Amino acid sequence: MALRFETRGSDSPWVDTVWTCTSERVTRMTSVAAVCWGLVFWELDGVPYASVSGPETRTGTAPVPEGASFVGIEFAVGTSLRVAPAAALVDRGVALPDATRRTFRLDGQRFATPGPDDAEALVERLVRAGTLLRDPLVTRVREGHRPDVSARTVERRFRAATGFTQGAVRQIERAREASASLAAGVPVADVVTRFEYFDEPHLARALRQYVGRTARQLREGTGGPIALDLLQRVTS
Repeated sequence: MALRFETRGSDSPWVDTVWTCTSERVTRMTSVAAVCWGLVFWELDGVPYASVSGPETRTGTAPVPEGASFVGIEFAVGTSLRVAPAAALVDRGVALPDATRRTFRLDGQRFATPGPDDAEALVERLVRAGTLLRDPLVTRVREGHRPDVSARTVERRFRAATGFTQGAVRQIERAREASASLAAGVPVADVVTRFEYFDEPHLARALRQYVGRTARQLREGTGGPIALDLLQRVTS
């Protein structure tokens, strides 16, 4: 019983990761807090589906169509849809109508359904069509630059573009990276130090809130299927 993930990075500045997943005798999984929204395509019993997945502020459980195969594109923080800003997608998803094996409908237009190797080609078409937008200020902040505007303006623009404060993004990303280190066998005390948690109880609370696992479960690989490619986070 497993979710089998394969995840890769992308050269596109609009994309965080591209992933595939197959479910083998899995009907439910632990969902994990995430700062990226995405497009997800899957097929079940010969029927194609497409949806927009929103960022998630906390862990939870989610159903998994048994035997389904998925392709997903996770978009970089600061990227949004013209018809559905990222802030409007937080903790929710949107099913896309009229999906076929070849095409799907988004923003009143039809686009070719991508496979894992041509996701960037779809993204380029979405950009040319004006369907994908990006706040350049948020991009610069994510790259470590200090824009020549007030901190209040930066925070307002960041929240409008992402649905999160900068602090919330850091907390979620830190918990996900800490989880990967624990799954790779890094001692808990070293993870606390590396990711600047105050102490082990603070780490435990973050894992419980954002990942739905204890440090021991992550180290032992127990707790059931989880929507997180821990290996990719360590090796990328």
